[in-house]
Amino acid sequence: MYRIISGSTHGLRDTKEFVELLGEQVVTLPESWRDLFDGQCQVIVTRAPGRIDLMGGIADYSGSLVLPLPIADATHVAFQRAPNKKIRIASLPSTSKSEPRLFEIALAELLADGLPLGYAEAHAKLTHNSESNWAAYIVGAFLVLMREGRLDLHEGANVLIRSSVPEGKGVSSSAALEVAVMHAIVAAFELEITASETALLCQRLENHIAGAPCGVMDQMTAACGEAHHLLALLCQPAELKDLVRLPAELEVWGIDSGVSHSIGGADYGTVRTAAFMGYRIIADCAGLNVRVAGPSGRVEIEDRRWNGYLANVSPEEFEQKFADEVPNRILGKDFLDHYQGITDTFTEVDPQIDYPVRRATEHPIYEHRRVQAFAHELKNWRGVAQAGMLGDWMSQSHQSYSACGLGSAATDKLATLATEASGKGLIGARISGGGSGGTVAILGRRGAGAAVEEIADRYRRETGRQATIISGSSCGAETFGALKLQRTDNFA
Repeated sequence: MYRIISGSTHGLRDTKEFVELLGEQVVTLPESWRDLFDGQCQVIVTRAPGRIDLMGGIADYSGSLVLPLPIADATHVAFQRAPNKKIRIASLPSTSKSEPRLFEIALAELLADGLPLGYAEAHAKLTHNSESNWAAYIVGAFLVLMREGRLDLHEGANVLIRSSVPEGKGVSSSAALEVAVMHAIVAAFELEITASETALLCQRLENHIAGAPCGVMDQMTAACGEAHHLLALLCQPAELKDLVRLPAELEVWGIDSGVSHSIGGADYGTVRTAAFMGYRIIADCAGLNVRVAGPSGRVEIEDRRWNGYLANVSPEEFEQKFADEVPNRILGKDFLDHYQGITDTFTEVDPQIDYPVRRATEHPIYEHRRVQAFAHELKNWRGVAQAGMLGDWMSQSHQSYSACGLGSAATDKLATLATEASGKGLIGARISGGGSGGTVAILGRRGAGAAVEEIADRYRRETGRQATIISGSSCGAETFGALKLQRTDNFA
């Protein structure tokens, strides 16, 4: 058994269960891994939640305001420094039907000529094997800290992970994992790194090592979120504006559509690239100073007008000055011939892809305005009479996702069912996260959970797909802090 000698569980049942699990010597692991932790040394425990993207979503990469809610489901990490110059990782399954995932790597393999691997080399090394690429999100946390000069690693670590955040459901299981791991490293090695810095470092991990071109909303929510509050985050690049408390009369749910990616849906990366193409075209129309930055074809734009963010272009300005200049679609080759490249450092224009530039450009411009209005209404809440406006903005956001090509028949059906249940206390619904499937966020009056259950049940009967309901809220990694544990048989 382990005893908490520092920190608090914050009354979270999942944390209490995780600490008890450690005391059971993690019997689900293979026998050769049951000595993962040295009973004579302290163990650090950290926790980071997933999130429901209530408003804002994919507009984060264009600088929009976003309003995510940290959920009750979370990732726990138990961490212990070790003298063996290895990183050993065990990830426990979420159900008894699965086997634990195990990974081990020597510290020497993370170095080249005595220096930490570059990001491209780390990406190639850690993601080439589909059976073990999950470990990139853990090992990558060490590498990012080393590459950025925040950690001089001369000893190994033992890491145990258990997560209840559903994978591939659009509620950011990857960010919960990254943040929990990096927060554990920070605590164990007593590093001076703020929660916001942790989130940005985790975004770098996901962009450069895991290879996913995400914005920063997910990592900031996992690190800085508060239970029952929306995180008002201006993604320029990661400015915390406010914690917007969800009014007592309201509640948020998510329903997973059971579709990880619709066959007919666009790719998130394609829509992201198209938005940056739109910004490049607008910059040209506005006469901003543009230069090609080296052989990569990247461009740099001197932009004091919108500070480099598409979301800062107002809807009125777009309609009056630029809308007619942004094509509905453009082939990547034609774009590159005329505009050379984009400012995004995480995606590239593919000459063979036909990009939905107009819709992808419009989405962050109008979404930023919708989210600002949404946040204003919640901050000045006067009662459920305002609920209709919130529902309208969610519907407009949902439709805009679909116009970009990120909708799906499954999520459209869930959103329609939620709209039809407005008489049962539901206010609005929209597709969330990367789109083309995944989870639909639902806002309703508190206590309307029965209506959400009815929607999920009807969806299951009519589509044959499971419809997992996500509910509840919990604090982010910063508020949770870190537990320090010691085995009880080491106490007199």
